[in-house]
Amino acid sequence: MQYTLVTGACGGLGRAFVELLAERGEPLFLTGRSEARLCALKEELAARFPSLSVAYRACDLTKKGDRRAFFEETDGRGATFSRLVYVAGVDTQMAFERYDENKLVFQTRVNLEGAVSFINAFLKRAPLDGNTEILAVGSMSASTPMPYFALYSATKKGLEYFMAGLRTELKGRAKVTCVLPGGIPTREDIKENIKEHGFWGKISAKSPRAVAQASLKAVHKNKRKKVIGFWNKIIKLTTDVAPMSVKMRFIAKRWAQTEKDHFSA
Repeated sequence: MQYTLVTGACGGLGRAFVELLAERGEPLFLTGRSEARLCALKEELAARFPSLSVAYRACDLTKKGDRRAFFEETDGRGATFSRLVYVAGVDTQMAFERYDENKLVFQTRVNLEGAVSFINAFLKRAPLDGNTEILAVGSMSASTPMPYFALYSATKKGLEYFMAGLRTELKGRAKVTCVLPGGIPTREDIKENIKEHGFWGKISAKSPRAVAQASLKAVHKNKRKKVIGFWNKIIKLTTDVAPMSVKMRFIAKRWAQTEKDHFSA
């Protein structure tokens, strides 16, 4: 059976993707760090969509061995994949000097290394018949370097560039899209963060479902990159033409005021 593989399936945005795909009746293979949360999600989906095929396996995307074991198990089950939705991400926000080695490795591996590794393994198991889809969730934060969010914006920019290059390599064989959403009100700390950024935070934010809908539509149309939301497109255009020194001062002033860290070893 061919599945849509969703990483970060238990998070706010991941669940939005899962629910939309479940409503379409598409077989799902879910992954995340927590076996218990994945099991609970599968049971919830089984109750709502009794005929839907749902499989899952926990995977720590920061660990090479875990990633390898994940695909060894899916191979053993005879699972193949027609779509990959890479949602997993770590959005630690703080002055870089406050990072320790574990924090910076964790964020870098989930946001970039894990994505590249999963996409590579996915390609070895996908039909590559022109209808295969690879969707990665980037960020508006990749539009410019961001003081106090420097590692996050850099890893998301790396992901965006990787996807753009891969899209050309796979032309005619797979659809490859990186989407750039703004704030997504999922966790309570993110909702508070959006409020703290005032007008700009409010106009940039989109609901998880709206982001998921726009993202699936974009990859279906084989868009190279998709900025999600009218105001985010305006912000992106403004950011592109603004002098770097002006951008850095503006961002540093706003982003130095907030800090979030959901790292857990």
